[in-house]
Amino acid sequence: MFDTASQLVFAMGTPGQQPVWMNFVPFVMVLAILYFLILMPMRKQRTKVQAFQSSLKVGDRVVTTGGIYGLITKVNDNSIQLQVADKVRIEIARVAIGGYQGQEPVVQDQGNA
Repeated sequence: MFDTASQLVFAMGTPGQQPVWMNFVPFVMVLAILYFLILMPMRKQRTKVQAFQSSLKVGDRVVTTGGIYGLITKVNDNSIQLQVADKVRIEIARVAIGGYQGQEPVVQDQGNA
């Protein structure tokens, strides 16, 4: 149906025009920029948060994403028990721990900006 010459003209474009594949170069560059500026930093942050939350142990002084300060007294798979005052303990989700007391939070604020 098509001969080799017509396929070559399609791939290279007509004389005086740029090749057809050159039309996709800007699209590929936008995708590369999107990956390096947005997706890769998000992946690094997610890995950092997961490592932090899996390393929590009894005795750590932490702050929750809701702003509650406490001492970890018990660690389960999905929850953590915090002592927030004398004889006052609360059970919260492990993912609700935002960071250690007195340090920069590991979990970034997800609230409305």
